[in-house]
Amino acid sequence: MNRREKILAFGVGGLLGVFALGFGIRGIIVKPLQEIDKRSAMLRGKIAKANDERRAYFDAEDRMKGFTLRSFADTPDQASAKSGELLTKLILKSGLSEEEFSRLPLSPRPLRGAKEIGWNVQGDGGLADVIDLIFSLQSAPYLQRIEGLTVGNGEAPGLVRVRFRYLTLVMDPAPDVQRKELAANYTLESPQRHIFDGIVSRDLLRPYIKRPPPPPPPVVPGTAPGSDIAAGKPGVPSGPESFRIVSLSEWMGQPEIHVRDLIQQKTQRYKPGDQLAGGTIACVDYRQLPMPGNELLRSDSRVIVKVGGDYFAIERGKTLADKRRLTTAQLPSELAKAK
Repeated sequence: MNRREKILAFGVGGLLGVFALGFGIRGIIVKPLQEIDKRSAMLRGKIAKANDERRAYFDAEDRMKGFTLRSFADTPDQASAKSGELLTKLILKSGLSEEEFSRLPLSPRPLRGAKEIGWNVQGDGGLADVIDLIFSLQSAPYLQRIEGLTVGNGEAPGLVRVRFRYLTLVMDPAPDVQRKELAANYTLESPQRHIFDGIVSRDLLRPYIKRPPPPPPPVVPGTAPGSDIAAGKPGVPSGPESFRIVSLSEWMGQPEIHVRDLIQQKTQRYKPGDQLAGGTIACVDYRQLPMPGNELLRSDSRVIVKVGGDYFAIERGKTLADKRRLTTAQLPSELAKAK
């Protein structure tokens, strides 16, 4: 090997040494630094995710507190009592009669993070007053919803019948908040209420009214005393078909039976133990059962009357003439045991 070859061999060896030294330094110093960078980036991602989850938690907590402030109470019993009180207050404020409206509490329905409670409401009243009631409920500041709203002809001219479900939520569990008095979004004097005046002015739900009968013929002189024309003899007394069960509501744990006299246009209130339909009111049955005569429909309530040793049932919405005899198997458990 001559001198030139030796110089070339030393140069190639030196380059190989430099490359080997570079790879060695990279394996000893650079690679651990890259691992540290990867771990740092991973930790920064976890910290950012944790911060996002923390912000989302506090945002959700603020929303839950806002919902709780708009709820009636923290327990279903308290919320049911306060929402029922609001219904009664708005019914009277709208110019409607409390006796003409039934309010049946709904069983609590569990949801994720809350329980749904409410009332089945039904009643008759003037169209303008019914619109005032619905508008006042919609404008209430509470966490609420109206479902199944139907408005139809009432039992007398000038009246409409309204039915709906009034629902609200109870947070479960409820966050700790400081409740305060809430104000309604609108009042009956607000411009938003007058938007619905056209429904009343056009009388869209006015029922068909038959032409009044012709006036009675004048009394002929010399008519025999005691005759129908001379004495103004009244018609046949009202029968059981003239009395309709219009409400079977429950107030403060006490069932009430509202019976409407279709002739006199008056409503009387009864309670268990009173006399009705030739017997004694035994109880009000709130079981959901098929409607007699049409099993496709459901009957939510009925009044049970004891006549002698037998029990009879009258469904809500039926007249006293529609009472039907019950077998032992059809009776509520408390009456079946007593029998």
